[in-house]
This record gives sequence, C-alpha cells and structure tokens, in this order.
Amino acid sequence: MSGFVSTPDTSRKSRADSTPEDAPQAIPPLPDFNGRVLGAAAFCGIIVAGVVDGIFPESLLWLLAAGVFWPHTILFLSRKLGADRQPRIRQYLLLVECISGGLVIGLTGLTPVPSLAMALMLMFSCLIVGGLYLWFYGTLLLVAAAGLVVGLLGVTEDFTTPLLTSLVSLAGTGLYICVTAFYTHQQARILLAAKTQIQKQREQSIALSDKLSKYLSPQVWQSIFTGERDVRLETRRKKLSVFFSDIKGFTDLSEEMEPEALTELLNNYFNEMSEVALRYGGTIDKFVGDSIMIFFGDPSSRGQKEDALACVSMAVDMRNHMKIMRQRWRSQGIRTPLEIRMGISSGFVTVGNFGAENRMDYTIIGKEVNLASRLEQLAEPGQILVSYETFSLIKERIMCRDKGEITVKGFGRPVAIYEVIDFRRDLGPNRSFLEHEHAGFAMYLDSGKIADNDRKAILQALEEAAERLRVEEESEQT
Repeated sequence: MSGFVSTPDTSRKSRADSTPEDAPQAIPPLPDFNGRVLGAAAFCGIIVAGVVDGIFPESLLWLLAAGVFWPHTILFLSRKLGADRQPRIRQYLLLVECISGGLVIGLTGLTPVPSLAMALMLMFSCLIVGGLYLWFYGTLLLVAAAGLVVGLLGVTEDFTTPLLTSLVSLAGTGLYICVTAFYTHQQARILLAAKTQIQKQREQSIALSDKLSKYLSPQVWQSIFTGERDVRLETRRKKLSVFFSDIKGFTDLSEEMEPEALTELLNNYFNEMSEVALRYGGTIDKFVGDSIMIFFGDPSSRGQKEDALACVSMAVDMRNHMKIMRQRWRSQGIRTPLEIRMGISSGFVTVGNFGAENRMDYTIIGKEVNLASRLEQLAEPGQILVSYETFSLIKERIMCRDKGEITVKGFGRPVAIYEVIDFRRDLGPNRSFLEHEHAGFAMYLDSGKIADNDRKAILQALEEAAERLRVEEESEQT
C-alpha cells in the first residue's frame, strides 16, 4: 500500500528561516505524514469499493493493513535518514512509493478508473515535490512495477468499472488533489510574502550599510561586508606608508571667518582631498581638526614599493590640487593664503582594531606614525617631507632633495629626511636637480643649493672625474 507526500520541498533551512514574523501567516503547509494518511485512505477506499463491487478479489484486503502502517513506516524512515535535512532523501522515498503504488495497480489488474485514480495521486505528488524531473522518473518506476505484476498475473478480464468503485476512486482522488493544492497554494502565499519582506529588508540593509560606510574607509568597509575580515579586537605588524597633512594658516583663518563658513570650507577641503586619496588607494584613518591621516598597504596592498609610490604620488597630487582650491577660495573672498604641508614615513607599524568589544577603531600605531606626524610638523607650506625609508622606495621615479637629519623621539639615531620635488618625468631641461647612480658612481646635484664659493670646487671635481674616465676609456680602446 502506498502513501503520499503532498507539499513541495520546503525542508531547507534557508526557506524556513527566511519567513519573517510580520509576514502574513496563512495556513501552514500540509505535513508529509498527514498527506500520506490522506493518500493511504483514498487507496484503501478504492480497494474496499472494488472488493464490494466484485472486481477485486478479497485477498487484496490485506492491503488495508499495509495502508494503515505505511505512513508510519515512511515517517520512521524519514527521521532515521534525516529527510528534513536532505531533500533528496525525501524524493527517494517518494520514488519508493511510486514503485509500491505500481505494484498495487498491477494487483488490481489495471482496472481503468481505479488504476488511473491511484496513478494520478502519485504523479501529482511527484510533480509538486520534485517537478518534471521527479515526475518523469516516478512515472517510469510506477509503469515498470505495474508492468512486472501484470506480466506475472495478467490483466483484468472486464475493463468496465462499477459505479461505486468509480465514485470512490474519483472522490478520493479529487479530495486528495484539492486538499494538497489548497495547502500548496497557502504555502506559496507564505513564501511570496516572505520573499517580499526579505527584499524589503535587503533594501533597508543596503541603505543602512551605505550610511555606515561613510564612517569607515571604503577598503575597510568592503573587507568587513564581504566577510574578508572579522570585526574583533585583533592587530598585526605590517609595513605601511603613513601620511599626515594639515593646512598652514588655518588657525589664522579660523579667527577671521564665521564658524559656519569655516565648517563649509573645511568640509569642502576634506571632501576633495579624500577623493584624491581614494583615487590612489589610500585608507583614510581619521580627520583631526584640519589634519588628515592616511596610510597605504592595508587592508589591501600592491607591495611596499608601489604603496610608497602611491602615497607620495597622492601627496604631489594634493599639493597641485591645493593651487586650484586656493584660486576658488580667493574668488569667494578668502584672501588668507592656505598651504598644505605633508609628512610621509614608511616602516613597520601595528595595524588593526583597537578599543573595546562594543566600540572599535581601525587604526595604526607605532614609531613610524610618530615620525610621519613629526615630518608634517617640520614641513614648510607646500612642502612634502619623507623619511629615508620612503625615499629609498620612490627615488627611481620621484626626485627628492636631501634635507639633512633630525632627532625624533623613539629613534635611537638621527633620522635622514628628504623633500619631494616632483616626478622625474615632470622635470624639464632647466631643472636644478640631477641624480645618477651606478656601480662605483653616485651623484646628487641640487644646483639651487650650491653656494657661489663652492661652485668652482664642484666644477673642478667633476672635470677631474670626467678626465679620469676619458683616460681609462682611451687606454681600454688601445
């Protein structure tokens, strides 16, 4: 005797969990056990009617006992095999029912109306639970099982179906299909309401995450919302390039302007400088007063050399962009000349989440951070000062001027610093800076810093070096 599964596959956790509490609550889906009980009752009714009408032998009444135990047997197997966690187990059990149903149809001798009624209930269950795929294989197994029994026992001699058997078959099948369809429809409504609610919540989450992203650097926000980084207190050592900048003359300007106008000017400055920083891939750490702190190399890095180059390139771009902003401010009546000064240092720092479990700040600490801040304070208006570590990473593409050494707290020895001039490609033929470095030869020339009384000595040294190279070249040729 065969029972039935009456509802589509909704055992997956994602669907069950996705139904929100405020979604319209319709009648819950018809459970598998109840569906099998209803199907088994229809089968038993058809068998009893057939025996009463005399078209089925009384020996088939043993199927009534099988019909009573079948739903309980399948329920036991479902729990044992974990059908609620594995939807395919549920489909396999339904295929087993198709085989058993085919055997019952074969035992009835393929009496037309009862056979079609029982086959229709099974096929309807397959179509709802597994779609056309399960329907096809279920039909195939049912036909094969029925054909096997018919091949052994033969078909009925009289293909006419009495009225009672026909009515019970049609009534049982109709009741099963109508009840199943009703519960399936109600379930579809629940799923549709849940889908609508999920879509609404998704849109709200996107809007909220967009608002929250304003408080984080895009790289940090991206790494958190994509799951690449956990939000927990953790730090690590990493080599980064750190940038500090502030506006020279801002304090004087704050005494001349109204707070509202000053706030608008400062926000405009931060907005445009942030766009420059993001264009070069910098992670904006914080804004403090008129100062900006940015670092390169975390959460994403292109390599130490490229990170340092991107940091210095950003600084040069900011310095050039400041000229445009000064003209714009001048047209707005702001006559105080505002200049940006910047400091950059490269080295190992501690980067990560600092703070408490309920309030974290993604930032960096270390002596290189202090050095970058110190260089920014020492820089003249419009000047970019970098540490020796940064200079060694960028010197092939950016011209720098040696500014001597400074003493910085936390460093055992004086620190060599350099001033960024410009990209080498942007320096014209009249540039005052020349630098050449080869094996056995190194030259750094800043003609703008050479005093008149030193010029002759330098020329003499260069001429002696050139003469010596010529003599060695002529001796090699001979």
